[in-house]
Amino acid sequence: MATTVMKTGEKPAAAAAVDFTDKKQPAHYRGFVAGVFSGVAKLSVGHPFDTVKVRLQTTDKSHFRGPLDCLLQTVRKEGFAGLYKGASPPLVGWMFMDSIMLGSLSVYRRELNDRFFNPRQLGREQGKLPVVGHALAGMMAGWTVSFIAAPVEHIKARLQIQYSADKSKRLYSGPIDCLRKIFRGHGLRGLYHGLSATLLFRTFFCFWWGSYDVFTRTLQNNTNLSTPAVNFWAGGLSAQIFWITSYPSDVVKQRIMTDPLGPDRRFPRWRDAAKAVYKESGFKGYWRGFVPCFLRAFPANAVALVAFEGVMRSLPE
Repeated sequence: MATTVMKTGEKPAAAAAVDFTDKKQPAHYRGFVAGVFSGVAKLSVGHPFDTVKVRLQTTDKSHFRGPLDCLLQTVRKEGFAGLYKGASPPLVGWMFMDSIMLGSLSVYRRELNDRFFNPRQLGREQGKLPVVGHALAGMMAGWTVSFIAAPVEHIKARLQIQYSADKSKRLYSGPIDCLRKIFRGHGLRGLYHGLSATLLFRTFFCFWWGSYDVFTRTLQNNTNLSTPAVNFWAGGLSAQIFWITSYPSDVVKQRIMTDPLGPDRRFPRWRDAAKAVYKESGFKGYWRGFVPCFLRAFPANAVALVAFEGVMRSLPE
């Protein structure tokens, strides 16, 4: 989402969170530092919504009457801090996840464009990557980052479903304790519990990055919005498209990640968890917790963009 200075009458930059085709990209450390602040901003706004979402996804419908009831019960019983349970793993992991996600995305875009969609030919100007190319690159980047995201999200989910306000009554005292106990009891395989569900969920990144390109081109061609404004609206709208298409797979993923490890495991396969959700609540079960997730997507990404752009502008070249 790096801002480029536009000359009078110039169109906004091409669709991307960062203009990967720009040969004069800013120093790498600037994006890393700005990404840290962006991650803090995103979690500050989005994590309470995520906690409500995960709790609704992983409890039966008799536990909470809805998102508002879940929010009120959490604050009443556990305090405001209860909404930020499990925030440390994604905050720490975000720096690595984002660099891998955006870095691999740029590589896949270039490779797809150079090798499949617009191979370089002497005397011919190379064309732009089509929407389907952006979608494929997004999907492959989603698979790539899944190997970092799976253990981070696994630990986050287990911390988020600890309902006791008394820390001494919780199974895990924090993310490090959770990681240590899972690894000690179940090894690396235990930490990567839910990897296949994570890969499936992030397959839907094709809709995120494909729609991001569509929204960006549409806004470029039909409005006079600046580059940051185009990125803001395209980023927010494409995030909504992503969650609409991927949410049922996220519900199943959360069920798997909060499933007991070892002999008490209830869902040995992805389809077992999917069947359990349907058996409990029918088709509606796949959309339980969708409202807080949908409400989170736009503001969380918008605040992250504001923080990212502000820090990028303030840091020296």
